Amino acid sequence: MQRILHILLIALVAFSACKQELDLKPFDKLSPDNAFNTEKDLQLYANSFYLILPTGTDIVKSDALSDYLVGRTPSNYIYGSFGATQASGWNWENLRKVNYFLEHVGQAKITDEARNHYIGLARFFRAWFYFEMVKKFGDVPYYNKTLAVDDPDLYKGRDPRTLVMDSVLSDINFACANIRNTKDNTASQVTRWVALALKSRICLFEGSIRKYHPELELTATASEWFTEAAEAANLVMQGNQYRLLTTGAQPYRDLFVNETPNNTEVMLAAVNSKSLRVFNDGNWYWTSATYGGRLNFTKTFINTYLKTDGTPFTAQANYNSIPFVTEVKDRDLRLKQSIRLGNYTRDGAAAPPDFTYTYTGYMPIKLAVDSKATDGVAENFNSLPIIRYAEVLLNYAEAKAESGTFNTTDWNATIALLRQRAGIAAAPFPTVADAYMQQNYFPDIDDAALLEIRRERGIELALEGFRYDDLLRWKAARLLEKTYDGMYVPSLNTLMDLNEDGKMDVCFVTTIPTTKVPGVYYFLIDNVQFKLSDGTSGNLILFDNLERKFEDYKYFYPIPYNEIVLNGNLKQDPRWPN
Repeated sequence: MQRILHILLIALVAFSACKQELDLKPFDKLSPDNAFNTEKDLQLYANSFYLILPTGTDIVKSDALSDYLVGRTPSNYIYGSFGATQASGWNWENLRKVNYFLEHVGQAKITDEARNHYIGLARFFRAWFYFEMVKKFGDVPYYNKTLAVDDPDLYKGRDPRTLVMDSVLSDINFACANIRNTKDNTASQVTRWVALALKSRICLFEGSIRKYHPELELTATASEWFTEAAEAANLVMQGNQYRLLTTGAQPYRDLFVNETPNNTEVMLAAVNSKSLRVFNDGNWYWTSATYGGRLNFTKTFINTYLKTDGTPFTAQANYNSIPFVTEVKDRDLRLKQSIRLGNYTRDGAAAPPDFTYTYTGYMPIKLAVDSKATDGVAENFNSLPIIRYAEVLLNYAEAKAESGTFNTTDWNATIALLRQRAGIAAAPFPTVADAYMQQNYFPDIDDAALLEIRRERGIELALEGFRYDDLLRWKAARLLEKTYDGMYVPSLNTLMDLNEDGKMDVCFVTTIPTTKVPGVYYFLIDNVQFKLSDGTSGNLILFDNLERKFEDYKYFYPIPYNEIVLNGNLKQDPRWPN
């Protein structure tokens, strides 16, 4: 009997010990009790928010839908049929991560300064998330809490744009006031300066869309957003933490081709790394005739680059009939740092526009590197800017111009600086509206300075993912319907040397010859997809047989059809087909 009691006692002690172990939290699992106690805990969790930001590959492909590029086929958003069954992007996972953090950050045993810094970070990313959602969908449901499966708000409808954007402004204001302001030299972390730059972007967009979209019935409040944009941008400018990169042989292009982001100008970057094997697919996308979209600039856009003396290229009577080798000379230096021209080389060899890739002759190089090593694989390790100081200058200039307060001092602190870096000798304050910009882009804009700001924005930020958003907020997306045009071709059946190295590069023909000159690409003018504007000469006209149409309801993307089925309270614009 005593032996049995002894065994029972041992069993009882063992059971008690096991129960205590079962009551302990597992060390390899996160829970609210062990994930939000120290500043290091908060930092670890907050690192997950950065997945909300675009990757390098996202940036590489971000301007695929724009008016200044033509590719293999137009986007089905403007060509063919597009409906709610093809829509995507109604994803709320990232928002839940942020809201969950905000609900538990209060339990951390840290100083108020540290706590507010991390709350500011979370609210920065919530502002980013909702800004992207509103840009895309317009009115969306607003959630500032995590949702359980039985929460009735899970199936609520859209909230008004005013409610959502006021909440975004509140979030970004808190971020600007509380995130630490120490400059991050890696350009990989969100700081107060980054938050202010984002605020200038958000507020400029919202002010513009309220001004140029009267159907929203929000025009009366547009000026408030322009004021907020200008003030945020000005704080960055006065902070003296960033400036335009002006050193080196090609300072503009250096912002996009180096592994280490240049923190002189780059404020936040999609950082890629060869050693960590974090890559983008810049070369593969921009140099491949099969993987990429074969996207190239149109001549209409290339015409907007000024001459180095500061005069418009289009001031010449014959600007549309100047051969490629001549038209690209003595132009804004950003042109030669954005497309193949002149003595451009790859791996030490001459690299004129390659018509196995380009359709127009204006072949981008801005986001690709000059080595061929990654032309066929997604292993580019050049880091790409998400936010840079040049955008802040452009945001400030445009917000001030839209507010009617833009003056010569503002011009000299913004647009004139960008043009000086571009090698433009004279950049005086404009007093006469440019006729080419009006006729080809913005017929309703008479303000000479605003036209030049829009010209500058298009050139400076080309391929960085801003153009479609700009067209949306300016209500100028009908530009997506414009004719796709390319370089001037003096005559058919004429060999052309595009970089003046003595070797012929391309010949435009109506019939491919039996005997070909080695190294020459024979571009077939079939008078269906590819034409010349004057029949046997003139500018290339591309895909004119494909009708492109942008109806006004497309300014807001459709909610995916499956989401409408799941939640009957979500209402689709009835003009959108299923």
